[in-house]
Amino acid sequence: MTKKEQLKQEILEKTKEYYNLVHKPQQDKPFVEGESRVNYAGRVFDEKEMTNLVDSSLDFWLTYGSYSKEFEAKLSKYLGVRWSLLVNSGSSANLLAFYTLTSPLLNERRINRGDEVITVAAGFPTTVAPVVQYGAVPVFVDMELTHFNIDTTQLEKALSPKTKAIMIAHTLGNPFNIKAVKAFCDKHKLWLIEDNCDALGSTYEGKPTGTWGDIGTSSFYPPHHMTMGEGGATYTDNPLLKKIMLSMRDWGRDCWCESGVDNTCGKRFGMSFGSLPKGYDHKYVYSHFGFNLKVSDMQAAIGVAQLEKFPVFVEKRKENFNKLYDGLKDISELTLLEKQPNSDPSWFGFMMTLKDDVDFTRNEIVEFLENNKIQTRNLFAGNMLRHPMFDDMTLNEDYRVVGELTNTDKIMNDSFWIGLYPGMGDEALEYMIKKIREFINN
Repeated sequence: MTKKEQLKQEILEKTKEYYNLVHKPQQDKPFVEGESRVNYAGRVFDEKEMTNLVDSSLDFWLTYGSYSKEFEAKLSKYLGVRWSLLVNSGSSANLLAFYTLTSPLLNERRINRGDEVITVAAGFPTTVAPVVQYGAVPVFVDMELTHFNIDTTQLEKALSPKTKAIMIAHTLGNPFNIKAVKAFCDKHKLWLIEDNCDALGSTYEGKPTGTWGDIGTSSFYPPHHMTMGEGGATYTDNPLLKKIMLSMRDWGRDCWCESGVDNTCGKRFGMSFGSLPKGYDHKYVYSHFGFNLKVSDMQAAIGVAQLEKFPVFVEKRKENFNKLYDGLKDISELTLLEKQPNSDPSWFGFMMTLKDDVDFTRNEIVEFLENNKIQTRNLFAGNMLRHPMFDDMTLNEDYRVVGELTNTDKIMNDSFWIGLYPGMGDEALEYMIKKIREFINN
């Protein structure tokens, strides 16, 4: 063993020692009712994530590198898709997925400014933001209040000659009715982007969510199913979409060489593009107006360790959901989120909605839970059309709405959710059940 290898091994052993001294006691800390805070989400990790992180930092490559390639390959294998591309956040994944569909390489199927994209208003803004930012027109349809996903009976009403795509998320890990949405897209030759940021690990008819449409997206922000701190991914089986995504992720360049690699095509100085001089360096030819959305290799190093644990994370989320459901299903004042038929959700959270005739408000029960150290969340924006970001938007010009979005408003006013992440033990789950029942009974 060389001096360098010996020193590196010592550093990694010290990293493990540091984890066991500092972080493990925090993760193993027993739950104390009334004292311990029940967070809605959290990181679950061990010494492997930390040693991978330090190992990558010692190489000091910093940008996209060997861990990034390893993660992309393993994520693709897990999902059963041909290609995955790492990016710096789930929001960037949505941005990249949408802008990929604006590429001139798609010819008549390209999304142009003024074209329409069907979506929902009950969700996270960055599912819709790329559509608005590009200058396309989001068309909002209502939700249904059983599985709390898009009301597929409204799709035909949302359709117009300008419709080019559907871009929607699987709510809190619960798949939307993929069969109906996919059939609609196939019938009308529409693109389908699955925002899978809250649903990694979910399946529909045995196939992973995020892989039914043309492009799927994931987030690796700490509250999500696995984490890199910041990070995200897009994935597809379509070779043309993969080519466009790679270009747009990496500055819009035409070249597909990896960082630090030159002349992969063997024709770096022998091709012609646009009105550039013949033989212009292919590494500096740009076929799209792109971005730099790459993730650092240190973050990918964490992700590689998280992927090893991921199947266990998914099963724990399912177990925790079932425990909460069994403990709360008889409360007549609440409507609980039901799983989509033919699906096996990898749950992100446990959502409840107040019945119409209850004598308390969502804020009252939420405030009671928060005062008892139980963290809660709304279903993100609720109805994003009611947020200040829409103040300067013009209805039927910048966006369209199908119907009244009555159920979306119901979610905005009366729905909330609590956590069930893999780091949550039975004591915390039982405490949440106890406190919810205590509020209802009083």
